[in-house]
Amino acid sequence: MNPHDEPTGTHDFDHAYWEGHWAEGRTAERDAGQDLPVSPYLPAEAGALAPGTALDAGCGVGTEALWLAGQGWQVTGADLSATALAQAAGRARTAGLQDRVDWVEADLTRWEPGRTWDLVTTHYAHPDSGQLSFYALLGGLVAPAGTLLIVGHRHGAHGGHSGHGAHGAQGGHGEAGGPGHPEGSTASLEGITGLFAGPAWTVEAAYENERSLHRDGRDLTLQDVVVRVRRS
Repeated sequence: MNPHDEPTGTHDFDHAYWEGHWAEGRTAERDAGQDLPVSPYLPAEAGALAPGTALDAGCGVGTEALWLAGQGWQVTGADLSATALAQAAGRARTAGLQDRVDWVEADLTRWEPGRTWDLVTTHYAHPDSGQLSFYALLGGLVAPAGTLLIVGHRHGAHGGHSGHGAHGAQGGHGEAGGPGHPEGSTASLEGITGLFAGPAWTVEAAYENERSLHRDGRDLTLQDVVVRVRRS
């Protein structure tokens, strides 16, 4: 385990933090009534999978969950924030996808759903438990022969955006602005793949990527880490 993948206490990513964030945070796209763009990694890494059941863990306002629903998946979107989920449910109704998505308010670090999914995906979610602990927990929610897709902030990245900038761009958790990422919100490629090195898993994709966005009149550079694994 890479110690840099664990939280240092700079931020408490708890219920109060996320509720306050979603209550205050409004992006220009939402103000203008525009759709937020889906993470490019989701169609790239999951677009060829046969639709089944999917869990979007830390779904925010539901951008990735709704994309999956539109591709024929039966989706569960889970998030700690009731405010975010209310926005997600409204977007689902507008898109006519309300019957394909179930929205669940849950602390994912303590949630015991009693089931698994064919696809579990998470994009830039960072709970107060630390990234690697969170990703290991999500691995336990993947059905046999299922897929886990992790997209996170790359540890050590110090681009011209905050760790929250990616979230805002993907419909997730915030606004761009300050340098670097909040402590405890990043992970290394080595740290993530190390969680799935055993015989129960096959690492099918693992890479770092830098991408640019133009948002709210600003140019953002995102430093991402992407891992896709399949369970035996």
